[in-house]
Amino acid sequence: MEPTPEQSPHHAYPDHWEADVVLRDGGTARIRPITTDDAERLVSFYEQVSDESKYYRFFAPYPRLSDRDVHRFTHHDYVDRVGLAVTIGGEFIGTVRYDRINDQGRPASAPADEAEVAFLVQDAHQGRGVASALLEHIAAVARERGIRRFAAEVLPANNKMIKVFRDGGYTQRRSFEDGSVHLTLDLEPTEKSLAVQRGREQRAEARSVQRLLAPGSVAVIGTGRTPGGVGRTVLRNLLASGYTGRTYAVNRAFDEGLATLDGVPAHRSLGEIDEQVDLAVIAVPAHRVPEAVADCGEHGVQGLVVLSAGYAERGAEGRELQRELVRQARSYGMRIIGPNAFGIINTAESVRLNASLAPESPARGRIGLFTQSGAIGIALLSGLHRRGAGLSSFISAGNRADVSGNDFLQYSFEDPDTDVALLYLESLGNPRKFNRLARRTAAVKPVVVVKGARHSGSTPPGHAVPVSRIPDATVSALMRQAGVIRVDTVTEMVDAGLLLAGQPLPAGPRVAILGNSESLGLLTYDACLAEGLRPRPPIDLTTAASPQDFRDALAEALADGTCDAVIVTAIPWVGENGEAETGDGQVLAAALHKAVAGGSAKPVAVVHVEIGGLAEALAAASSTAAPRPRTVTPAADRPRAATTLSTGPARGDAPATPAAPETGPAPAARSTPPASPGPGSPAEPQASPAPEAASGPGRIPAYPAAERAVRALAEAVKYAQWRRQAAVPGKIPEFLDDTIDEPGAAALIEAQLATAPDPRGRPLTHDEARELLGRYGIAVRPTLPAPDPEAAVAAATRLGYPVALKTTAPHLRHRADLGGVRLDIADEEALRRAYGELTDLLGKPAELLPVVQAMAPRGVDTVVRASIDAAAGAVLSFGLAGAPSELLGDTAHRLVPATDRDAAELIRSIRAAPVLFGWRGSAPVDTAALEELLLRLSRLVDDHPEVVSVALEPVVVAPHGLTVLGASVRLAPPPARSDLGPRRLPNY
Repeated sequence: MEPTPEQSPHHAYPDHWEADVVLRDGGTARIRPITTDDAERLVSFYEQVSDESKYYRFFAPYPRLSDRDVHRFTHHDYVDRVGLAVTIGGEFIGTVRYDRINDQGRPASAPADEAEVAFLVQDAHQGRGVASALLEHIAAVARERGIRRFAAEVLPANNKMIKVFRDGGYTQRRSFEDGSVHLTLDLEPTEKSLAVQRGREQRAEARSVQRLLAPGSVAVIGTGRTPGGVGRTVLRNLLASGYTGRTYAVNRAFDEGLATLDGVPAHRSLGEIDEQVDLAVIAVPAHRVPEAVADCGEHGVQGLVVLSAGYAERGAEGRELQRELVRQARSYGMRIIGPNAFGIINTAESVRLNASLAPESPARGRIGLFTQSGAIGIALLSGLHRRGAGLSSFISAGNRADVSGNDFLQYSFEDPDTDVALLYLESLGNPRKFNRLARRTAAVKPVVVVKGARHSGSTPPGHAVPVSRIPDATVSALMRQAGVIRVDTVTEMVDAGLLLAGQPLPAGPRVAILGNSESLGLLTYDACLAEGLRPRPPIDLTTAASPQDFRDALAEALADGTCDAVIVTAIPWVGENGEAETGDGQVLAAALHKAVAGGSAKPVAVVHVEIGGLAEALAAASSTAAPRPRTVTPAADRPRAATTLSTGPARGDAPATPAAPETGPAPAARSTPPASPGPGSPAEPQASPAPEAASGPGRIPAYPAAERAVRALAEAVKYAQWRRQAAVPGKIPEFLDDTIDEPGAAALIEAQLATAPDPRGRPLTHDEARELLGRYGIAVRPTLPAPDPEAAVAAATRLGYPVALKTTAPHLRHRADLGGVRLDIADEEALRRAYGELTDLLGKPAELLPVVQAMAPRGVDTVVRASIDAAAGAVLSFGLAGAPSELLGDTAHRLVPATDRDAAELIRSIRAAPVLFGWRGSAPVDTAALEELLLRLSRLVDDHPEVVSVALEPVVVAPHGLTVLGASVRLAPPPARSDLGPRRLPNY
């Protein structure tokens, strides 16, 4: 919305303050600056506010706004006077304004840094978190305009408003003056205010997905009059799944006399439906979608599943249609799954929703599944069904214009019916947020991800996302740091999901192998070694082993304290006539199930070759297992999730729903639609409830190949180790504070950027880089230029022999293999000889830019880097210098800020790490000094985001200490942080 000419031309309309937000109940609203065009909206809004709320706002009866009031509340300069409004359907539901004041409380301009703030929210929308969202946004606006404190006068009886200020997490002071409560808020974000903000975000976004997955009523818009077609297929699947809520068929082409279709009420528009419709599934051509969305918005629909295609996957024109679709839906407070979606499924007994194109609703289970591809979604549903696994929920988001994988993580974290979250992602809209949410979710339940479109430039056309320059290997490393189980294929995702959903987490990497085939046991043994596990020698039960032999051997292995997991291998039995026995699968499954019935805390997996019915029987056997107990514990009182690893039968015992101290108990994870058929339900049930799929500690996953079973187990081992470590977070050592000059570094950075001719920043010279790094205790060995032999001799005399002579030309830097570096030069004669050889071989001194540097103690050459990616954030990297990192890509990565544990893991996670720890009898190097260097560099880029890249190369790590021989630093204005501002939904 643009300002009128009446507004100050010096302060243009700040469109970057506009934002879509998710409110506490899961609905959306838009926050934007108030303009002079809003006079009628403001008057209409005020008329709908109760007299009590008006009294609280103005401290006196104030039935209506005068013309002067309206003018004052709609005319702002966007600097000293700012007003924001929350709108739904274009109408105001809440407002906030601030006026800059001086020490005497009178109107002022900068440099005054205090403002008076006041809120007003319609009574019908109070309790939805409107004022809390407004406080976050008006505080961000005020900080941008140089305001550091808010002052507010609140009547003592206005408890709701006092609570908004108190629960915001900002530092505040309170006093009682002249019959009112005087509050002062410092607007600088604190750890508490950020935690409050993220807690509210989590609950709101989880609730918004829950409203989509557990609606009390569903309307299918675009239901065909004849069988077939997308809309009619969705309606048929809804009815076949036994959906417990009300269902409606909507098509404007229906005959006026048509009352029902497939046993449910048929209507030509939503306006004909007298009852509330919670969810609309839209299956009409793209050009008719805006009309359908407007109809939904006008009749209070809470969410949309848009199956229609023809959007961003069609190019620029379709992308703009998609953006307009999102803007239109959010203006009415609705969230969207899609467009170009496959649909959603919720198997909860109280819901039984299949609003998708999947012809068969999956069985109930403990796996939540999110995909950005309908085709992959079909494949995953089919694969899980064949393996006897069930789902708790399923979302196929299509073009992912609104609801994303991040929203699904928010929901999965709270959902008590989900033990494992599986995600197929083709793009990451907000990688920083994804890592943050994944880390928190992985602390209580596994998150398994397949990342499609991994290579640069191959993002699906329907997914407009921020461009990230970091390679896929780095993305994978950062996911691992967050506890995400990253696998390469959807088959591996299903394999891992089955093991994690049905078995407890292993306490370590020790694996027992038993079976009736020596060869299959050896294949499993080799696979374990290849995956970094510690297998015991396989136990061969011989081909004559009976199911009872398997049962006894498995029970013994589960009771053995020297193993952490068991893999059972099995081939068909051969009878006396030389033919395979029939019925082996069911008999063996029963025997194995009895062996694990004691509730062992060790995972069990089965590898079988051509044993018909074994996988199905193992799944069926577990369907009788009692569901695992689940508890809800306030977050503040909850023990770390990893404590269940070595004691409980399964990791699912960890509570999944933290309480919300700011707003009372967290909302229930699922609402309960009407249990009995309503007016919109078919007269007779058309489907029985979905069966409970295999889940809990009784389920034993079966695999057709040893490599697949072992890979799934290896992922579980690594995840369990991460959980144990995450239970005790790493720290940033306090000794760093004593040797770091943060203000001095900030002054240097400010001065260097002020003189940069390029607004995009500039690289620092060697001396400038040395000075900046020195402020953080990182000493770079000095170099002296050597433009001729005499200068080289003078430099060596100054530094002291022995010295190194090396080129610094960009094409030769760090290329000792090309002869551009001469080491251990002991005297002047050797230096002159080396200088002549260097110039004869590589070129003139002006081209080579030679320098002289004092020799460092011998050690291992490493490279340490830090860079800021606009999408992913600051990344710290480590590897060995030269071929290991450059040719083989043997580099490890961690997100900044890095803890002591991150630094220790960083140097140990490269494949060449043994070189640092005494490989082949060499002396171990000083890894403690290396870890300290990593922490110092992490602290530098975290404190100063203007430092967009640093490369320390080489860093020679000796048995005692290390030496940084080269450093390059680039400064630039910091990229915008998408994860630190007030809550807002992304716009792609």
